[in-house]
Amino acid sequence: MTQSLAWHPELIQRYDQACPRYTSYPTAMEFRPVENDGIVRQALSASDNHDLSLYLHIPFCRNICYYCGCNKIITKRYDRAEAYVDALIAELHLKADLCGRRRVRQIHFGGGTPTFLTDDDLSRIMAAIHSRFDIIPEDIGIEIDPRTLGSATLRCLKTLGFNRLSLGIQDLNPDVQDAVNRQQPEQDINAVMQEARALGFNSINMDLIYGLPRQTQASFQHTIARVIRWQPERISLFHYAHLPERFKPQRRINTDELPDSATKLALFGEALAALTAAGYQHIGLDHFAKPDDSLAQALVHGQLKRNFQGYTTHADCHLMGLGVSAISQSDQQMSQNHTDLTMWHTAIQEGRLPVAKAVVPDHDDRLRHALIMALLCQGQCDWSELNQHFGVDTRHYFAPEIPQLERMADDDLLQLDDQGLTITPRGRFLVRQIATVFDRYRRLSEIPLFSRAV
Repeated sequence: MTQSLAWHPELIQRYDQACPRYTSYPTAMEFRPVENDGIVRQALSASDNHDLSLYLHIPFCRNICYYCGCNKIITKRYDRAEAYVDALIAELHLKADLCGRRRVRQIHFGGGTPTFLTDDDLSRIMAAIHSRFDIIPEDIGIEIDPRTLGSATLRCLKTLGFNRLSLGIQDLNPDVQDAVNRQQPEQDINAVMQEARALGFNSINMDLIYGLPRQTQASFQHTIARVIRWQPERISLFHYAHLPERFKPQRRINTDELPDSATKLALFGEALAALTAAGYQHIGLDHFAKPDDSLAQALVHGQLKRNFQGYTTHADCHLMGLGVSAISQSDQQMSQNHTDLTMWHTAIQEGRLPVAKAVVPDHDDRLRHALIMALLCQGQCDWSELNQHFGVDTRHYFAPEIPQLERMADDDLLQLDDQGLTITPRGRFLVRQIATVFDRYRRLSEIPLFSRAV
């Protein structure tokens, strides 16, 4: 992928339509209800012996953040978490019984707030993982909330083998924090960062969101500048997608206080300039990393991948999701656990895998998946490689898509020829819109179900 960028706000506004983030293809919107757990059992029992990436969803939070679209449970009762950990470990054993003792190269705890759990329960989960799998400590990460971190939790995590931390920052301006109900003083974050560095955590991500209520260019410039001084290895700069019809907490946000499209573009553009000047590499979409980070190195060497955990260097692993709403992915299928906590608990208690929805990709899905992921991760696709791997004449196969691609080529978003398709510097921030051209389940003109470009 070319490393150069071209920032054209007017072009981005013209293509500003809702598109999937393509952490998979087909996307999770195409998952359909299943009558039993047979699809997942069959996939886990397959004898291909792929290495695994584990995702563990911890849904609990002590307080609601109004912008949040995650599957979460707001509670201060820890007994609910204790029962959840018991069921989570039971689900792990159910799946390990089917797939055998595999190598695990990546573990990620997401949420919710994974550090809602006590140090003892985090230790109990990791002990269960070690009892059933062979752990290669390449990438063991966890999302933490600096506001609620236990006094000894970072030391506990280091002892357990965690080597990546992801901090939810979002915005440092107190007025913005009040508007989204996430009050988080800078000194609390600074204290966590100092302790994490002293303990030897050398891979830290910070999540930021632009487009939140009451954000201004001046206030967000302060947030970006402060984050750069903390020097995290990775930065995720997410666009706030206001979808109150899907996410009930967002109904508490005053829409009159949301920045308009022009302001959001300015927020991102200025953040992009500041991060680039500070030496961060744009990985793709809204992800940035230092040049020596593994994601940046994967980009340079054409090895960047993408799955339900976003950009990764471990997409060759099969993804095993554990916990309510967690998604699993293998060569044979993609599936999602029950999003309802009671239904998830009940399935596990009855000895069933708690799968609610799944999709089995067909040949066309696999072809389009390969093409879309090549665009998002390498910024180009080679027709001959697709032809050889899938046994098709790609130019003929995608003839219906060519006219729309040619219009995008006229706008210098891409280059299209007999060899393949290459995203230009002007098109890098519109790669989702380009990918959607190949999405047989939707087109750019459909009703928005996903986040917009800006």
